[in-house]
Amino acid sequence: MILGIGTDLCNIDRIHGTLDRFGDRFRNRVFTDTEQRKAERRADTPGTYAKRWAAKEACSKALGTGLRMGISWKDMAVSNLRSGQPVMELTGWAAERLADMTPKGHRAVIHVTLTDDHPWAQAFVVIEAVPEKAPPASA
Repeated sequence: MILGIGTDLCNIDRIHGTLDRFGDRFRNRVFTDTEQRKAERRADTPGTYAKRWAAKEACSKALGTGLRMGISWKDMAVSNLRSGQPVMELTGWAAERLADMTPKGHRAVIHVTLTDDHPWAQAFVVIEAVPEKAPPASA
C-alpha cells in the first residue's frame, strides 16, 4: 500500500547561487558528508546538489510533514547503489515519523527517482508499506 507520495521541482541556478553565496555553511546545514562527496566529484556539482535538495523536499512531503515538525535536512539522505539507483535513508525524526506511519506487520520501502534538465532538477518519492513475511506455519 502507498503511505505517501511527494515531488519537488528545484531550479539548479538558484542552488548554484546559494552555493556561491553561502558555500560550506549551506552544504553543511543541508547535505550529509556522503551527499557532499558525491556532488563534489560530479562535473555538474550544482545540479547534483539540486537533485538531492528536491529529493529531501519530496521525501518530507511524502512523510506528510513538509520541512517542519522537527525534521532536519540531514534526517533525509540520498545515496546511490552501485547500479546508480538513488536510495533515501532516514534518520532522526524523519525515521520516527516513517515508523509511526507504517502499519503493524509491514515494513516501509522508500522509492526515489531523480532527474534534471537544466535549469530544473526534479525528484519523486513514493513511500510504500510492504507486508512482512509471515513465519512458516508449524506442522
